[in-house]
Amino acid sequence: MTKKMIVLSLAALSISVAAMSQARVGIKGGWNLANITTDNAGNTKDSRALSGYNVGVIADLPLVPRILSFQPGVFYSTKGTKFETGDKNNSTVDPYAKYTLNPSYVEIPLNFVAKLPLGDNTSLFAGIGPYFAFGVAGKQKYETLIAGVSGSGSSSIKWDDDTPFNNDPNTAYNKMKRFDWGGNLQVGAEISNFLIAAQYGLGFAKVRSGQDNSTDEKGKNRVFSISVGYLFGGK
Repeated sequence: MTKKMIVLSLAALSISVAAMSQARVGIKGGWNLANITTDNAGNTKDSRALSGYNVGVIADLPLVPRILSFQPGVFYSTKGTKFETGDKNNSTVDPYAKYTLNPSYVEIPLNFVAKLPLGDNTSLFAGIGPYFAFGVAGKQKYETLIAGVSGSGSSSIKWDDDTPFNNDPNTAYNKMKRFDWGGNLQVGAEISNFLIAAQYGLGFAKVRSGQDNSTDEKGKNRVFSISVGYLFGGK
C-alpha cells in the first residue's frame, strides 16, 4: 500500500468517525391523512381520506456532516380509508352506509436526507427512501341508516402471514396483507434540534390478501403526514 493510499484511507476513516460522533437519536410524531388507491393507475378519492397519527423514534446518522444524513426509524402508524354511499338525510329513498378500514402498522423508514444549511442552527432538508411495515392491529367498522333505522358494528382486522419470512402465507379474501412496503418523499426544516416535516408515503404492495392476479394492482396505501420531532445531542 502506497503512502498516498494510506493517507486517503486514514482521511476517510477520520471523516467516518467524525460523522458518527455527531449521530443523534430523537422522537417524532404527528398527523396522518391516509387513503387507499381505487384503481390500477394509483388514483385515490379525497372523500375517502382518513385521519390518523404516527409516533416513533428516529436516528440521524451524518454521512456528510450538515449536508447528507441517513435517517432510519421505527414508527407506529395508522392508515386506511373510508367509504360512504347513500343519503344520510333521506335514508328512506337512498339507504346510507359508511364503512371504515383503519389498520395500524409498525413501520421502518430508511430515509436519506439532503440538507441545505441556512445558518449555524437552521437548515432545510429533503429526503427519500424506502419503508417496510408490518400490520399489527386495527378495526373495520360500519354504520347504516335505512328508513330511519340505524345499525353499526365493528371487528378486528384479520391479517394473513404473507411476509418475506414466511413460506405459508395463510392468505384469504377476508384478510389484509400483513407486510407492506413502499417509498417515502419528505421535505422539512431543522431548527436547532427541532424538526418539522411533511411526508408522502407511496405503498407498492396491495393491501388486500388473496389477490395474486398481476393485472389487479389496485388497493395500495397512500399516506400524507405532517410531523414534528426533537433530536437529542449536539449537531
